[in-house]
Amino acid sequence: MADVDLSPRTTPPHVTAQRPDLTTGPITRSLILFGLPTLGSNVLQSLNGSLNAVWVGHLLGENALAATQNANLVMFLMFALLFGFGMANTILIGQNYGRRDIDQVRRVVGTSATMFVGLSLAIAVFGWLGTPPLLRLLATPPEALPLAEAYLKIIFLTMPASFFLTHLMMSLRGTGDSVTPLWWMLASVVLDSGLNPLFIAGIGPFPKLGIAGAAVATVIANYVSLAGLLVSIYARDLPIRLRGSEWAYLRPDSNIIATVIGKGIPMSVQMFIVSGSALFMISIINHEGVITTAAYGVTQQIWTYIQMPAMAIGAAVSTMVAQNIGADRWDRVRDITRSGIIISLVTTTTIVALLTLVDKWALGVFLSLHSPAMPIARHIQLIATWSFIMFGVTFVLLGTMRANGAVWAAVIILILSLFPFRIGLAMALHGWLGADAIWWSFPSSSAVSLLLSWGYYQSGRWKRARMTIG
Repeated sequence: MADVDLSPRTTPPHVTAQRPDLTTGPITRSLILFGLPTLGSNVLQSLNGSLNAVWVGHLLGENALAATQNANLVMFLMFALLFGFGMANTILIGQNYGRRDIDQVRRVVGTSATMFVGLSLAIAVFGWLGTPPLLRLLATPPEALPLAEAYLKIIFLTMPASFFLTHLMMSLRGTGDSVTPLWWMLASVVLDSGLNPLFIAGIGPFPKLGIAGAAVATVIANYVSLAGLLVSIYARDLPIRLRGSEWAYLRPDSNIIATVIGKGIPMSVQMFIVSGSALFMISIINHEGVITTAAYGVTQQIWTYIQMPAMAIGAAVSTMVAQNIGADRWDRVRDITRSGIIISLVTTTTIVALLTLVDKWALGVFLSLHSPAMPIARHIQLIATWSFIMFGVTFVLLGTMRANGAVWAAVIILILSLFPFRIGLAMALHGWLGADAIWWSFPSSSAVSLLLSWGYYQSGRWKRARMTIG
């Protein structure tokens, strides 16, 4: 293999229009160009879930829709388990790519690929065999249980392709390429949403499979997109590809595995903390009655899209900081964080302001304008939605610190902000404020999370952490 220039100030190999050099040049422009395709991928992923829900709901009815929602909860928990490992893998790739060590990038890719495939196969087998008890554990409604079982068993068959596809996309983002994952996410969404009605209803030459057809469409979409992405990686000789003697990198490296697991577990724990707090909040809100629960469910649909730009910018900041740390360009790290905060503030504040002006029509996508849930949903939006402005800043700060391996601080910050302040305040003030105590707990906990994150970032202690192999 040709020698690789390790100088932190030289242009790295494989720099293209789709993969700009994140360690030199204008910071704000690079963040926007890198973050926009990531945002597009996130939007497509959410739209895919929404479109599939539309097909299932309209073609098969409420029981089938409830079945897919219960099955999707199981899948979310499985993805949460591997999310942290994927993030650790991305940061390792980013740091090594930043220091121009392409050989080490491929070592990380090889080991993590074997790790992801092995875990996904184990989960697929476990899920296939354990689907009935898993659904009973979730208290799936009896009328939806057989439908959920039929759907989930097939969905588990796509786990190896789905996890490996996610692994490759996150690895590419670690090298600064967010455009290639966007195109193959688009391909997956088009296939999945397009095949759904054909297999559900048996249109044309396609068999009529009912709810199983929705799962079959997802399986086909994931495997086809995975094959296409692999062909693209090798046809364009992208830096995460393995050739010749590099295939030996698929043999797991214990030091790389230890680093990915050691740094990945805290990031997976964050996902479980957020999920756990959400379940607690739902149990509190359910006591307010079905109309309030419906109103809250609709606001969550809106919130999903509001937080996407901040999450995309936070992910872009994390990758960019990781590359600059690898290149020993600490002089750029603070500027990257500052630019990320400004972009997040501008985008999220603009979205929240626009939503405040047209909230009735935005909520009307999901609710009748005359629904009794509409005024409650508008009230929730008015009190709680602006908290995502603070969320965006927090996400950027945590993304910077995570890029250097400071992962446990985020876990502690989340625990303190979500449980004592969000859930604790909602319960403690309920007798005084009623349901408003729940809605005010969102900006309260967001403010606490922002203050704790800012304090830890300013202390500089996160710089002592390291994301090193071995």
